[in-house]
Amino acid sequence: MLEAHGLNVAYGDATALWDVTLVVREGELVSVVGPNGAGKTTLVNAIAGLIPNRGGGLRLDGADVTHASARDMCGRGVAIIPEGRKLFAGMSVEENLEVGCYRRAARRFRVESLDRVYGLFPILRERRLQAAGTLSGGQQQMVAIGRALMARPRLLLVDEPSLGLSPKIVEEVFEALCAIHAEGVSILLIEQNAARALALAERAYVMEGGRIVSEGAPQELLVQPHIREAYLGADARSS
Repeated sequence: MLEAHGLNVAYGDATALWDVTLVVREGELVSVVGPNGAGKTTLVNAIAGLIPNRGGGLRLDGADVTHASARDMCGRGVAIIPEGRKLFAGMSVEENLEVGCYRRAARRFRVESLDRVYGLFPILRERRLQAAGTLSGGQQQMVAIGRALMARPRLLLVDEPSLGLSPKIVEEVFEALCAIHAEGVSILLIEQNAARALALAERAYVMEGGRIVSEGAPQELLVQPHIREAYLGADARSS
C-alpha cells in the first residue's frame, strides 16, 4: 500500500530524515517508535504531504506520490491525526468533525460518518455543540481521531496519540484505534510509548537520529537488549 524508499527530508541545511525506508501493507497496523527528536513527526508529515521530500521516493498503491500535496494525499485516502491534535478551539465539536469531510467524495457520507464517530466516542455526541477548546485533553484527542475518520481514510497516520493523556484515556484511545483497524483501515502509528505501540503492531520500526535503526515483528524487536533497555527501561532490566 505505502512504500517509502530512501526518504530524505531537511529543514534548511539541517537534515531531519536520512534514507528512511518503510512499508505499510494493506490492512496492517505498523508502529514507529523512538525518542524525542528521532524524526518520527517529520516522517509522518512528509508522508502526508505536509512537508517536501528532498530525496528518495514515496509510493501509494503503486503510484508515485513523492511530491504529492497534502490535498492530493487526502484525495487518495490518507488522513492524519497530528501531534497535539490541532483543533479549532472556538468551533464546536461537530464543526471540527465536519472539517474532516470537506472533500466532495467524503461529504456525501457526512451523516453516516458522524454516526460512526459518535458510535466510537459517545461522549462527543453529548458535547457536539460545545466549543472544542473547552473539552478535556482526552476528549480533544477523540475529536482529532473523529475528524480524520470523517475523511473516510484507507490509511491513517497517527502521531503521538497518547501525548499528555492520563493512563485511563490512553487506554480508551488505543482501544478506539484497534476498533478502527479492525474495520480494515491501515494504520501507521507514531508513538513514544514503545510498550503500547509494540503491543498493538504487526510490524514495527525503531527510529533514532532521523534513521531507521531496526525493524521487524514486535516480538523480534523486544528480545534485542539495546531496544529493551532504551525503550522499556526498568521493565527491561527487571525481566
